[in-house]
Formats: sequence, structure tokens, C-alpha cells
Amino acid sequence: MIIVLRPDATEAQVNHIIEKVKVLGLSPHVSKGSERTIIGVIGPEDVLRITPLEVFPGVEKVIPVLSPYRLVSREFKKEDSVIDLGKGVKIGGKALVIMAGPCSIENIDRLYEIGRQVKKAGATVLRGGAFKPRTSPYSFQGLGKAGLQMLREVGSELDLVTVTEVMDARDVSLVADYADVLQIGCRNMQNFNLLKEVGVTKKPVLLKRGMASTVKDMLMSAEYILSGGNFSVILCERGIRTFEDSTRNTLDISAVAVTKQLSHLPIIVDPSHAAGKWGLVPSLAKAGVAAGCDGLIIEVHNHPEEAVSDGEQSLIPEKFSRLMAELKGIAGSVGREIL
Repeated sequence: MIIVLRPDATEAQVNHIIEKVKVLGLSPHVSKGSERTIIGVIGPEDVLRITPLEVFPGVEKVIPVLSPYRLVSREFKKEDSVIDLGKGVKIGGKALVIMAGPCSIENIDRLYEIGRQVKKAGATVLRGGAFKPRTSPYSFQGLGKAGLQMLREVGSELDLVTVTEVMDARDVSLVADYADVLQIGCRNMQNFNLLKEVGVTKKPVLLKRGMASTVKDMLMSAEYILSGGNFSVILCERGIRTFEDSTRNTLDISAVAVTKQLSHLPIIVDPSHAAGKWGLVPSLAKAGVAAGCDGLIIEVHNHPEEAVSDGEQSLIPEKFSRLMAELKGIAGSVGREIL
């Protein structure tokens, strides 16, 4: 349920409503917009239906939320959320955010070189995996803490925001100590204990859609994070499993438009994991921007033939730079920009 306050509602009135909601055993979440302050209430709505909150000073109206995801919904917040990733980078506004880097962190020299090259091309976020979920237990699993230390060092040196995946609830505090953005991979999208753990952090979270999950499933997973108090969530469409086998996954471009209708959260597209082949990445990246995504996350490697993971879908820096130049025109045509 959503409590919409009057434009002239005082801080004392807002606090009084919050305390009343807590007394009822419910959880209030305040969102202050440019024109209105609203309070989203989590818990059994039947309790509020027998409590006349409309008569409280400062309340304009009380609206029941029909969607199962409440804090994530446009009903809770009509305007787009803009999330501060740090270092002057914000996602959800006019500027598109480009995240780029290797699938796996291999060594600091290579990470630094790739980071330097993607920044020169226009990326503002450096991606790199330290903990790698792999289909085979015999594949490279990542460098762990050593990889996190490399990521932080290179990010600090190049003044790039960093994003890396966290796979286990027990590792959240460790990864949060080193990375600016915590990524929840597709295989963990419904790892609810992990979602709850990142929900109590203050770090932005990049939530990837599960390979066999609906848009509603993804939004419900985001709801777990927001209900824990962390509203800095970025959604990611990375392709889903279909009967088509010419690509690694099928990029659901309609998910960008659907998510924009249903939720105020920013959404980015991962053309690398959708395509599985580097030659298809540029086309899918352009489609994502044209569809209205808020950013892209692209795998880039300066020697993909030597990459320990996902070399076949990684762009070399020269091709990434060329793609960035082409994306600027597409971004401009839909009222966006790439800084």
C-alpha cells in the first residue's frame, strides 16, 4: 500500500505516520520526489484497510498496490530512479553508463591495460570477475580476494567505478570492501538469502535476469533487495534460454520496454552473454540502446584467444572503441547521450 502525502506535509507529520505504521507491525519505506513524498508500506494490507490513515494530518490519499512487487513498481515511484555509483557516475538519467572489461580478472597488468583502453573509449565502469560461477567445476573459478584487490587498485588508479559478482552471502562484506557495485549473476537471481544480504548494504547492486526467468521474476527478486532498505538496484537483461541455438542466449529486447513500464529502476543490457559471439555483440548493443536501456555491460579483452573465460564473446579494444563511436549516434536519436 502507498500513502501519498500532501505537498505541504511537515516532517513531524511524516514521522507520525511512520511511527503509526511501525506500531501496526508493518514496514514503512519513504521516497521523496520532486513534488511529493510517498510512503510505501510492506506487510498485510488488510491491517491498513481497517486503519483510517486518510484522516492523518498530511495524508492526501492511500492507494492499494495491485502488483506483487511494491517498492519496485511505478505505483510506488512514478519518476525514474537515478542511482549514484560513485566517482561522478550516475545511471538512470539522460547519460548512458557503459560498463566494460574482461570476464575474469587474470593479472593486474592485463586488467590495467584493458581498463585504460575501455576508459579511453568512453566506459566509466570497469567490470571484472573475481569469483566466477562456471558450468564445469574444472573451469577457472576466479582469483578470489586477490582479484578483488587488483580490481580496486586499477579502478582507483584509473578513476573508474568497479563492478564484480558476489556469489555467496558470506562474501558480501568482503566484496563490498573492494568493489563499488555488487553484481548478482543470473544463476543467483533467486538466491534469496544473498538478495537479503545485499539488501542491507549501502552498495549499488546490479541484478541480472535469470536465464529462465520472467520479467516479473526479476522484479520480485529486486523487491527483496529494496525491502531490505537498499534502493540502489540496477536491473540487467542478459538473454534468456529459448529453443534457438545460434546464439548463447536470446536477448529479450522487449524486456527493456516492459521493465520501463512496470518499474522505476534503471535497466541495462548485456549483449555479450546474450550473443556468445563477439561478432554479434555490436548489433545487440545498438538494439539495447535504441530500445531505451540505461546502459550496457560489455566484455572486452585485449587478447581474447588467451582469455581464461568467455574469450569468444569478448571484443578487442579497437572494436569496442569503434562500437562506442557508433553508439553515440544511436543514443542521440533516442534523446540519450554517452559521455
